[in-house]
Amino acid sequence: MILSNILYKVSLLAVSGKTDIEIKNIVFDSRQVQSGTLFVAIGGTQVDGHNFIQKAIESGASAIICERLPDVLNEEICYLQVENSARTMGLVAANFYDNPSKKLKLVGVTGTNGKTSTVTILFRLFMRLGYRCGLLSTVQNQIDDDIIPSTHTTPDSVKINELLHDMVQKGVLYCFMEVSSHSVVQERIAGLHFAGGIFTNITHDHLDFHETFDNYIKAKKGFFDQLPSSAFALVNTDDKNGKIMIQNTKARKETYSLKNIGSFKGKILACSLFGLQMDIDTREVWFKLIGAFNAYNLLGVYGAAVLLGENADEVLMQLSDIKPPSGRFEQVVSQNHIVGIIDYAHTPDALKNVLETIVDLQEGNQQIITVVGCGGNRDASKRPIMAEIASRLSNRVILTSDNPRNEDPWTILGQMEGGVPVIYVNKVQTIEDRREAIFEAVRIARPQDIILVAGKGHETYQDIKGVKHHFDDKEVLQEAFKEIWGK
Repeated sequence: MILSNILYKVSLLAVSGKTDIEIKNIVFDSRQVQSGTLFVAIGGTQVDGHNFIQKAIESGASAIICERLPDVLNEEICYLQVENSARTMGLVAANFYDNPSKKLKLVGVTGTNGKTSTVTILFRLFMRLGYRCGLLSTVQNQIDDDIIPSTHTTPDSVKINELLHDMVQKGVLYCFMEVSSHSVVQERIAGLHFAGGIFTNITHDHLDFHETFDNYIKAKKGFFDQLPSSAFALVNTDDKNGKIMIQNTKARKETYSLKNIGSFKGKILACSLFGLQMDIDTREVWFKLIGAFNAYNLLGVYGAAVLLGENADEVLMQLSDIKPPSGRFEQVVSQNHIVGIIDYAHTPDALKNVLETIVDLQEGNQQIITVVGCGGNRDASKRPIMAEIASRLSNRVILTSDNPRNEDPWTILGQMEGGVPVIYVNKVQTIEDRREAIFEAVRIARPQDIILVAGKGHETYQDIKGVKHHFDDKEVLQEAFKEIWGK
């Protein structure tokens, strides 16, 4: 594609060189540069792309987008100076792929918890309704039945547009996408046209990146600020920040709630380890999903589907048969009826929601045994909070390693131990080896007890010192059940 043709809506501060040259691809990693590449120099917290402009040129780049022009310019290269390289990359990527987000209905979901469940349920629902669909999520990207591995909650803007372009080529009509706070701040969604946005909730998370909770809220709100007037903005008003999200949006404002007045109103009638009975807009429905947090997810999905023009009765009928996404309150039951639950809960609020749901379902002398850790190189302030929640809401707790990344696991565990109140110390133990921690939980469990393995959910690896080792909580739990209890 000719460079000048992909500069639509791009504000240029300066141009040096010809813009009538052919561009074959767009990259921001100099190691991926080939002949005919448009290289985008993005300033990062750890690496500044401007330091690699010369390397990109030597590798074959034909054009450079940058915020600072090099001191010496190559006459054979086109340099485009802009105010914000990351935002510009989103715009040129959208143009390069012929603005695919305008050719389907793209719905974004943001919030601390529930993003993956909500987009996955939406994807499964609309597939059931007969549409060709796309999914961009933490767990995986998907085009109909074709699964594409996922590495980030929200991919970079070039990859997003490439995936959306592939979806359009394959006849996809709807795409459901997780929108992380990082992606908003880093301009990864720049240039995308959304048909709608959903807000689930916002709680303590990612302060290692955003530094303050106020910055975190502003990042989430930034997604809704960007929505066009043709879109809908559907927010959970049981979260006190729900209305803040839509203060400045141009989109049509809609709400959903279990406790307050909303455009879409729900009520939990019954909940067990086998499902959830709800009243949604005066219709009683039984769902296979479990817990109040899933009641919110289901209500948000229902509201979005209706806003997208689907029949309410048909939507609820299809939703009633949908199972939980992988690693989201996923159950594994042993031969002697110990119930294992695998959940991605890795924030204080998510852990609290899952454990409160289990406590509500607890019967007789059932013990709740929780295995939980915290990730390394992430917000350390939530570590003692999560340990306190686990110890308060469980009968037994095993603190263990999650993804330590480049941190010392024992440092992380020490910070978690510091959050355990003195009155709960006797029911908490620490086992750094996650496999051994899960096996120990199974050893101390009695028939009918509930074991929650929290924090990693769908992940099939453990990140240690930059190396991802295969590790699947569900596999390990099943192995422990078989070895210890015969299944």
